[in-house]
Amino acid sequence: MIEEMYKSFETKTEFCHVFTDKIVFSRDINKNNISRVVASNNIKRVLIIYGLISIFLFYKSYAVFIAQDYVFFVFFISLGLYFVYGILTSRNSSTTSLIYRNSIKEVVFVKAKPYLTRAYFEVYFTDENSTTKKRLIMLPGSFSNGKSETEKALKIFKEEGLIS
Repeated sequence: MIEEMYKSFETKTEFCHVFTDKIVFSRDINKNNISRVVASNNIKRVLIIYGLISIFLFYKSYAVFIAQDYVFFVFFISLGLYFVYGILTSRNSSTTSLIYRNSIKEVVFVKAKPYLTRAYFEVYFTDENSTTKKRLIMLPGSFSNGKSETEKALKIFKEEGLIS
């Protein structure tokens, strides 16, 4: 039996395992436990919750507008619009735990701003419906060994030919 070769690194909340044919995200560093990973995309639930919150905020803004409380009207309408903006910008995002390498179109690395933002990868791929999706791979931050894990992840992605 030939042992399948893979490389892994730590992300913000999980581990990323890079195989020759796929990329797998798992909460476990052990390769034997990642065989149970299911390729599901739970972003739709989050977007539905955002939608419900925005509907509530628009209702609330209407109620305070009728009561002539214009400060809270502006607050609630702004917050509602922010949630709608979040829905619109996230509808092509993915939280899948399995990305096949042959479906990857592009990988973009975004550098961290020290102590302000985290470094991350944007993986653009096509799903089973031939829709282009984006999966973010957030790397650890400055306070949790972020610099060394970022260098390790960048080295792995370059070695695997995912980024140039």
